Amino acid sequence: MPLPYPPFKPCPCGSGRSYAACCQPAHSAQHPPATPEQLMRSRYAAFFLQDEAYLFGTWHPDTRPARLDLQDGTRYTGLTIHQAQDAEVEFTVRMRLPDGRAHRFREHSRFVQLDGRWVYLDGEQIF
Repeated sequence: MPLPYPPFKPCPCGSGRSYAACCQPAHSAQHPPATPEQLMRSRYAAFFLQDEAYLFGTWHPDTRPARLDLQDGTRYTGLTIHQAQDAEVEFTVRMRLPDGRAHRFREHSRFVQLDGRWVYLDGEQIF
């Protein structure tokens, strides 16, 4: 079950827009993301909000894991999009691990369209 999040607050994805004007329409299935970058932002916000159903629904079935542990105590603290071109997005995620240590990783992700909507296919961690 996703964590509650006020629609008027800034979106967790860091777009600078309110959650209601950014990722909430994707999370509530009102508007699927129109681009890979929008999907990446909405997936980051879903990790932030622990929305497992949204993450599974936007993950290609051939590469989707059997399960996720979104309640392990990891806190997502920031997203930076470095580049979004065609069906690829390069980004950095910042987080606080369950033991309190700050951590970040950079990934080059690939997206594909499946049944007319964008889904996450896979990614290569850069560091």
